[in-house]
Amino acid sequence: VLETAIARSKDPSIRAKATDGGVVTTLLLHLFDKGFINGAIVTRPSGTFSREPWLALSREDILASAGFHFDTSHSVKHFGDRYSTYAASIHELGPMARQGLRRVAFVGTPCQIKTVRRMETLGIVPADSIQYHFGLFCAGNFAFEDADRARLEEIGGFKLEDVSRINVKEELLVWLGNGEKRSIPLDRLEFMKRYACRFCDDYSAEYADVSFGGIGAMDGWTTVITRTPLGRAVFASARNEILEDYKGRDSLEVRTRALKKIMEYSCAKKVNAGANRGKISGTPVSVIG
Repeated sequence: VLETAIARSKDPSIRAKATDGGVVTTLLLHLFDKGFINGAIVTRPSGTFSREPWLALSREDILASAGFHFDTSHSVKHFGDRYSTYAASIHELGPMARQGLRRVAFVGTPCQIKTVRRMETLGIVPADSIQYHFGLFCAGNFAFEDADRARLEEIGGFKLEDVSRINVKEELLVWLGNGEKRSIPLDRLEFMKRYACRFCDDYSAEYADVSFGGIGAMDGWTTVITRTPLGRAVFASARNEILEDYKGRDSLEVRTRALKKIMEYSCAKKVNAGANRGKISGTPVSVIG
């Protein structure tokens, strides 16, 4: 951790679409406009509780990927009955390589950032084309089968067709079309968590150049952790120009509290992952060819 900041986009239209403060979208647009990248691997909404990986090649593409809003059109038949908050962004490395892109930003969850870094270390093409690694805080991703969706509606006291937006911070925050907001503790959603997430020990994308999330920040702001000199330089170049820092009298206290909370969540995830890995260590595994 080189620095912890609380920031948001200066552009009200980006903030209106953003899950938190729109910092990721703003940084991607900044890099694209300056010519530092010619593409970005992001995700975009593809249906109810569903996103898909996407190679963004224009400002419009980047803007279209902002935020995490539900699509109530139910137009995801190709996904069958399974929906998920997780998108396999690594798959977009293929199209990126085929188009010959050499300056790309990658936005992903901690496990995805770690995968790209491993490819980079091992010299696996096309990881060398990823110039910027933007990581997202992640308490786990959720899959929504029919029974899961019904149980979530019961827990939250709402219907999914009435949901307009969600965010995951200390709790799952759900906004309804009528303006109401519902909060659901994450420990009540363990039944929906993807199996692999139980063994992940990285909450804050420790291998990213810059990590982002809403935890520790006020509504409408993003907690930003710069982790590498490159990440610090990117964030600094956008500061004051298209990003604004939270500068309240309590700004130092807010940043300190945010980092402390992130460290607590990170520690808890490592402990839980270690315990879950311990439960299956030594268990025979059958491999079917």
